[in-house]
Amino acid sequence: MRRVIPLSLLAALALLGAACGVPGGEITSATPDTVVGTVPAAPKPTVPPEYENGDPAAGKAIFTDKCGACHTLADAGTSGTIGPNLDDAKPDLALAIDRLTNGKGLMPSFKGQLTTKQIADVAAYVVQATSGG
Repeated sequence: MRRVIPLSLLAALALLGAACGVPGGEITSATPDTVVGTVPAAPKPTVPPEYENGDPAAGKAIFTDKCGACHTLADAGTSGTIGPNLDDAKPDLALAIDRLTNGKGLMPSFKGQLTTKQIADVAAYVVQATSGG
């Protein structure tokens, strides 16, 4: 008799557990009916003052020499395929400065290779040539 009670209890628990997962049963998940509030917009990157007044004409020569092997830019006559096609990307000044100073992915930082003025010039050129942001 002692074995019958535990086996009966185990069988009852198994049936109860099986009933919870009956095929065709409704599966629910917690989802809100309404959303309250808004997601704040990401802050727009700012351009440090030392990079604001680049000379696009000076930047073109630097771009052709330092960037053209990796990037396509019609105005410069370059057709690199390692980095993004800048004619398509159309970066704004803040993004161009960020990529030139910090790099990303395969692109190195040019902060130690170019002066602040040269970085400002290249960024100004890219933005002007692509009609970026």
